Parts: sequence; C-alpha cells; structure tokens
Amino acid sequence: MIELRPFASLGGANHGWLDAKHHFSFANYYDPKRESWGNLRVWNDDTIAPQSGFPPHPHPHRDMEIITYVREGAITHQDNLGNVGRTEAGDVQVMSAGTGIAHAEYNKEDVTTKIFQIWIQPTRSGEKPSWGARPFPKGERSGRFVTLASGFANDDDALPIRTDARIVAATLKAGETASYPLGKDRRAYLVPATGSIEIDGTRANARDGVAISDVETLTITAVEDSEIILVDAA
Repeated sequence: MIELRPFASLGGANHGWLDAKHHFSFANYYDPKRESWGNLRVWNDDTIAPQSGFPPHPHPHRDMEIITYVREGAITHQDNLGNVGRTEAGDVQVMSAGTGIAHAEYNKEDVTTKIFQIWIQPTRSGEKPSWGARPFPKGERSGRFVTLASGFANDDDALPIRTDARIVAATLKAGETASYPLGKDRRAYLVPATGSIEIDGTRANARDGVAISDVETLTITAVEDSEIILVDAA
C-alpha cells in the first residue's frame, strides 16, 4: 500500500515566529485517520523565523524518542542535563526523553530555519534521558540511503534511539534510483525534503508525505534532484 499525503492536505498552525505543518494529529490539529503510523507518532514540518525559538523557558518531555532533522539553517538545543548544541542543515539530533527531560530549542541564526521533527514511541522505558547530535555530510548519502538514527544494534554509525525504528536519508540526482529493504511486516513514512520522486507510479513532491506498508523492497526514483527522509517503523 502506498498512500500519498499531499503537503496541502496537512494540518498546522502559524504562530508568526513558527509556521508548523503536521503530518499526524498534533496540538490543536486532529484527524482520526492520521493519528500515527505504527510507532511513528509525530512528523512536524517546522519553519522557524530568525532569532526566535520554542518557549523561552524549557518545556518537558518524557517517554518519547524525538529526532530533529535540519533542512535549512540551524537549531540550537539546551536542556536541564547541561547539553548545549547547534545542529546545522543536513545533520540530525536525537533526544531520548526517557524518565523526563526539559529542553528549549532556538533559531539563533539570521536566516530562517526549517526542520523536520519526528517523534517515535519508545519500546524501552524507565531509562535516563539523553541527547546527541551528529553531522552527516550529504556526500555520504549520495545515490543511496544512509542510516541517521536507529534502534537496531547493527547500525553502529547511527545515533541510537530506544525504539524499534530506523531513520534513513538519501540524496538523489534526477533519474537516479535507490532501494530500501523494508519488509512486509514493517511500515515506512517518507517525505522528500526537496525535489520530486516516484514510488511505484506514485509521485511525491517536496514536503508531501507517503505512507507505505506491505512492501518488501522500496524503490524510489528521483524525478528531480531530491533529498529524502524515511522512517522505517514497527
């Protein structure tokens, strides 16, 4: 099954400093048909104005794996564990909320920052919270999928997450094809950050969502130069 969810169909809210689009029910947006996709609970497409950020005081989370993929600009993170970090475009940060963490995120840049924020329900609970970030040069994923964050033991180079899921990314030139071995017992949710792609006759443009299930191997062809983010979910 391949279900296209066009960007124009997403829920959302514009707060001035933050223009947020929601692939799944979130905050004041509710769609009973889009509550989750397996253990994937949130995929927010956030545009953050320069020199602004999420509430000036840290806000709490618990029992959630929160992955932030920076599409443009940079995001600065700080939390009550003493972690401070700046994650730039093309890179990823992971916050395992665990038993509880309070954090704040800011766009301290003079340009607009655009991120995908992805929440996945953990399969392990009761553990201490943690935060980490890692640069992933785009050249490493040119023409193929590279694992950015993973709950699987054999993905040694990825940022660890405490859940049965994997986040992968690829950059494809127009006409290039990349495959991903999903498995029919898994679900995938895919969003082109840029460009346009085709999956088994279904075309998805930048920021569209594609929900996929009952597919052994995904084959994605770039119609235009594209950057693709995919969550392999349980």
